[in-house]
Amino acid sequence: MSEKEVILTQEGLIRLEEELEHLKSVKRREVAERIKVAIGYGDISENSEYEDAKNEQAFVEGRIITLEKMLRNARIINNDEVDTDTVSVGSKVTLKDLEFGDILEYSIVGTAESDPFQNKISNESPVGKAILGKNKGSVVDVTVPAGVIQYEIIDIQK
Repeated sequence: MSEKEVILTQEGLIRLEEELEHLKSVKRREVAERIKVAIGYGDISENSEYEDAKNEQAFVEGRIITLEKMLRNARIINNDEVDTDTVSVGSKVTLKDLEFGDILEYSIVGTAESDPFQNKISNESPVGKAILGKNKGSVVDVTVPAGVIQYEIIDIQK
């Protein structure tokens, strides 16, 4: 079974590599020290500090495995590949909500990098899917739980 390709910008690649390095070099040691201290408290069968540390260790190791897999299957989007004629991963898009007139700016990224609070939306999100491959001036319908929102693509940048 092939693993899913992970689309990343150069910025996203660096962020994931830094997180992986931090987990391996800092977090692993911190958690190991917490386990060591908790064992020092005695009977580990009723030791909540030990249980918490072991749970954190499992989380850290799971995240390391996930990040390594993501990086192994990464496809990096170079800025040169980003077209300003059509929306693609790596594009910065300005949209106008046709009902309310609001202007929204989003960066289209792969799912691994999406962060709506930073206006980075996934190419697999409802808005991302709707505008992918569209041109400046296009009007798109986005189906959301509240209904359908219409956006006009005002601008596409790198």
